[in-house]
Amino acid sequence: MKRLTLLLLICSSPAFAADYDDPDTWLCRPEQPNACAADQTTTIVAADGSLSRENFQADPNAPIDCFYVYPTVSLDKTPNSDLIAGPEEMSVISGQFARFGGVCRTFAPLYRQITLTALRAGMSGQPMQADRQLGYNDVLAAWNHYLAHDNEGRGVVLIGHSQGSGVLTSLIASEIDGRPIQKQLISALILGSSGVTTPSADETLGGTFTHIPVCTSNDQFGCVVQFASFRNTVPPPDNSLFGRPRQGGGRSVCTNPANLAGGEGELHAYLRNSPESPAWLTPPEAIDTPFVSVPGLLSARCVDERGFSYLSVTVNGDTADPRTDDIAGDVMAGGAPVPGWGLHLIDVHLAMGNLIDLVRDQAAAWAAAQ
Repeated sequence: MKRLTLLLLICSSPAFAADYDDPDTWLCRPEQPNACAADQTTTIVAADGSLSRENFQADPNAPIDCFYVYPTVSLDKTPNSDLIAGPEEMSVISGQFARFGGVCRTFAPLYRQITLTALRAGMSGQPMQADRQLGYNDVLAAWNHYLAHDNEGRGVVLIGHSQGSGVLTSLIASEIDGRPIQKQLISALILGSSGVTTPSADETLGGTFTHIPVCTSNDQFGCVVQFASFRNTVPPPDNSLFGRPRQGGGRSVCTNPANLAGGEGELHAYLRNSPESPAWLTPPEAIDTPFVSVPGLLSARCVDERGFSYLSVTVNGDTADPRTDDIAGDVMAGGAPVPGWGLHLIDVHLAMGNLIDLVRDQAAAWAAAQ
């Protein structure tokens, strides 16, 4: 027990440099998929109540790479997490990243992020002393290790959510934007975030990045996708955490992964099948897969209003059919949704199929241009 305690203290120490030569500092690598080997089998629930099964298989010969930085999930009791994977890190990979293994080789480093413990303490008025630079330094070290040992000139997609998106935004701004490595950037998927800005809604370049534009079509590469999702019935309130820049000017970017050109589009969601999920059918039928897809139930469009720019999600429920008319995914407190968080918990799940199609199209366009 003393040895384990010492190891935990060392792995969370700012003085301890993360060693990305050690395979245990990676949640996913091509030769050691670990968390990315999670079961992705999906039940498709059609509006008429019929069920079908969709299997999944990663592509070990995928022509491009994906590099992922996960959101705030650590339940460690310290303000910064350690470098030991817990169930929460393994779970978020399953829901947000493993499915990308069908289109790319997967790389996901552990990093000493600010923990949920610290986040909750700050929200309750009792902030903990967290090192915000520590997690970034870890991801930078992992990125440099990947470039030195794994990239070999391949195209790469950067994927992040929430805290992970913030870390990636800083990494792109300092290490990729306008540098030689930018030519290998297929796209950056900055999800559940509002940190990437442009000067105005009419501009796709400038603001956070000088040389990396906003994606406006599926055959465009070297560009950025960003959105934060809210129900169309519960737009972001004035105190929302997402939808507008937290500092500085400009406009937070919103790109609709279901229609990058603008307007409405159908979301191809992969939702978790969990005890918190609504009954997928009435009367209920047993569904034993970890994920469920609901074609036609969800659509989205980007909305610019009141200084906010966000992905407005509509649930197209029909009381006349046997399929559910709602989804789970709101951040809850005291049994009620917290409007300022929107659908943050399921940002990635809502558009997973759209994002994978996008990466596939972008990879093809990037390869054709080489």
